[in-house]
Amino acid sequence: MTEQARKPFLYVVVCAAGVADGVGELIALAQERNWEVGVIATPVATDFFDVAAVGTRTGRPVRSAWRSPGDPRPFPDPDAVAVAPATFNTVNKWAAGISDTLALGTLCEAYGMGVPISVLPCVSEALTAHPAYQDSVKRLRGMGVRFGEHAFGGPEQRGFRWEQALDLLAR
Repeated sequence: MTEQARKPFLYVVVCAAGVADGVGELIALAQERNWEVGVIATPVATDFFDVAAVGTRTGRPVRSAWRSPGDPRPFPDPDAVAVAPATFNTVNKWAAGISDTLALGTLCEAYGMGVPISVLPCVSEALTAHPAYQDSVKRLRGMGVRFGEHAFGGPEQRGFRWEQALDLLAR
């Protein structure tokens, strides 16, 4: 009897930005590319998208809080991570190694696991000019994190190209 090969598992980390309501598009694209998907959201991000619909789409609960010791792990280890949308707050905390939410802890740990990570920032032009943000992006890029184009005003103004998150992982 041979063991059936499992699909690669993608963690999608969702931050609190207006475009988060379109995360279902990223999930659908990932599933079309043969990924299993699990979603981890920052606590505030859960107010920005339909958590129940995303859970139904992935077949797994959306996670935003730490599990209790002894509870089973709801997701397998990731083969890759996509952070979309990524906010100013998350990028800066992650680069500093701050792990005060499940989403940030997951990102810090994923680097240590050596899995590919892509980021689609959704940060205002004013905030991208902040020196802390510029330093954070430089640091994360130095760690091998792959950044897509910045989206400044949401899909109706500049476009938020969800497929970039997957294309960056395919490099």
